[in-house]
Amino acid sequence: MANKYSVVVPIFNEEDTLPELYRRLDGVMSKIGEPYEIIFVDDGSKDRSLESMRALADKNSSVKIISLSRNFGLQTAYSAGLDHASGDAVIPMDGDLQDPPELIPDMIAKWKEGYDVVYTIKSKRKEGIFKRFLFAAFYRILRAAASVEMPLDAGSFSVMSRRVVDVFKSLPEKNRLISGIRAWVGFKQIGISFERDARYHGDPRQTFFRLLRMATDGLFAFSTVPIRIATVLGFVACGLSLILIFLVVLLRIFTNIVPESGWASLMITVTFFGGVQLVFIGVLGEYISRIFDEVKNRPLYLVKDKIGFDR
Repeated sequence: MANKYSVVVPIFNEEDTLPELYRRLDGVMSKIGEPYEIIFVDDGSKDRSLESMRALADKNSSVKIISLSRNFGLQTAYSAGLDHASGDAVIPMDGDLQDPPELIPDMIAKWKEGYDVVYTIKSKRKEGIFKRFLFAAFYRILRAAASVEMPLDAGSFSVMSRRVVDVFKSLPEKNRLISGIRAWVGFKQIGISFERDARYHGDPRQTFFRLLRMATDGLFAFSTVPIRIATVLGFVACGLSLILIFLVVLLRIFTNIVPESGWASLMITVTFFGGVQLVFIGVLGEYISRIFDEVKNRPLYLVKDKIGFDR
């Protein structure tokens, strides 16, 4: 029997969370009363997460496992799960129980109304104020800069129809942001608000630098605004320089005022314009590095083992 729903859950060092995650998720999906599969994507875990998932797969034929050869990152792990999902509707969600499985029936109900994408909007976060500020700033900057309309505070947790997932699978790009691509795809979409829970156990797996990388991937993948800002600032800097040169010439010709040369003013000017140039080079480098990743044409991920897909 074909699966109606596929739940895709990336896992990285979540052995203490897995039992509760499985209990709640399987309980929710069983009550829906339609065929389903739960695809755990082991993203190179160093603890006993994979062994725990194997035990769950032995107990429940609906549990399937994709074990990646190393840690490729959250967005790539999601992509691996989407590539292997067979359901008419696919539900990506985080594996730390910050995305509540109990919200899935409401999301499926909206999908059955005819929506191709039902995404979730985090109305509140049970996290530190600094992290909440960074997430809020990222979503608003991305929305303002992106060439497509990005829903505010919408993460990966969603329900996507088969045709949306097929578009995902056809895209060749290496630097991915699931929520960004989902918005770019279009079709009929709607959001559901929820209060995001704190992690069930342990510290966040996504470090500051991983989150920063994900943010820059989203910004540079869906917007050319940074390079346009660099161009505008370059013209502004050149314009200011021409104005200063013109003023100095006028003072020299029509007055007795001669600007004094000074080490401090010279160093400030050189440092300022040097910094501006380095920022511009950095912006160009971000785009060029992503071009480099694409032209290498390496696989997005490597699978070490697949469990349960032959059943």
